[in-house]
Amino acid sequence: MAFGARMFKTGLAVTLALYLTMLLGISSPVGAAVAAIFAMQPSIYRSWKYFLDQLQTSTLGAILAMLGGYFLTNQPIAVGLVCILVIMICIKLNMGETIGLTLVTVISVMEASGQWDFAINRFFLTLIGIISAFLINIIVFPPKPRDQYFKQINSVFGKMSLLLRTAISHEIKDSVYRDELNSLEGTIKSLADKYHLFEEEQKKLKRAKYSHSRQLVVYKHLLISLQKGYEVLNAVENHYFQAKRTEAVDHQFDAQLESLIKFHEHILWKFEDKLKPNEDEAESMAEQNEAFMDQVICGAGLEPGGFRMTIVAAAMYDYGHTLDRLNRVADHISRFVEKKENNAGILAWLKK
Repeated sequence: MAFGARMFKTGLAVTLALYLTMLLGISSPVGAAVAAIFAMQPSIYRSWKYFLDQLQTSTLGAILAMLGGYFLTNQPIAVGLVCILVIMICIKLNMGETIGLTLVTVISVMEASGQWDFAINRFFLTLIGIISAFLINIIVFPPKPRDQYFKQINSVFGKMSLLLRTAISHEIKDSVYRDELNSLEGTIKSLADKYHLFEEEQKKLKRAKYSHSRQLVVYKHLLISLQKGYEVLNAVENHYFQAKRTEAVDHQFDAQLESLIKFHEHILWKFEDKLKPNEDEAESMAEQNEAFMDQVICGAGLEPGGFRMTIVAAAMYDYGHTLDRLNRVADHISRFVEKKENNAGILAWLKK
């Protein structure tokens, strides 16, 4: 099991929350520790947003719990009804992430039959936990999602390129291939979550820089290119080996996959400032992609079971078309960075 910074920071946040409650002489410090666990977020923006949202919902939850405990007592059915009401309000306010901790507050307050002093105590415990998590998140190993994103891009591409290069030759053991394919699916989903984090932050910022919008375009295209590569692997697994094909067809598909992977690799090198813009390679790859699709449609696609081969070829063609668009983005951004960012490298600009 991998030991990550977020695990470490969650432990620190719990420790800080417990120490703060001890220093302030507040009883039942467990509530602060629970709040710290819930409040640890993957980015500083998310931490701040969670803090503001949780402050509102916890206040509302504590008030409703006090009223419910006072008028309805602490009977199980009354607690359940108040919890339902709180969930509905949180969803209505688009603060679904705060539901868990808010319900913990509601149940704790209602357990004391609506005593106002206990409600205030519980509210402060929640506040201490959230503040502890927020401070730890911005002080200790502050999140660098853009840096992590590009590291993960290279990691995902490394796994995907190995699978694509051996997909047709079928050199990897079936059990290993399936495990690696499942692992690849998980990492691409994780990468998509990071992209949605950038997108969310971009939309919420009222004065987002134009350069940040350009960065978001690059992040999106990098992600889509990996997703298209994964779709090729799925097409090969589901259709290629179920169709009849000759050794020449295997070589044709294998060679095309090798060309696509090499082109993808070169594009990533451009983003890492390791390769100059190369329009000839892009034009050659586009022509090769078109020719490959035509050959399959007029050749293997006409044989018995050829429809399956056409599906695989179409997935590969789509992958190649996506890479062509990614290459255009890389060249465009390279010119933009040289012109506007004092000749700064693309990678340095993207991590700002």
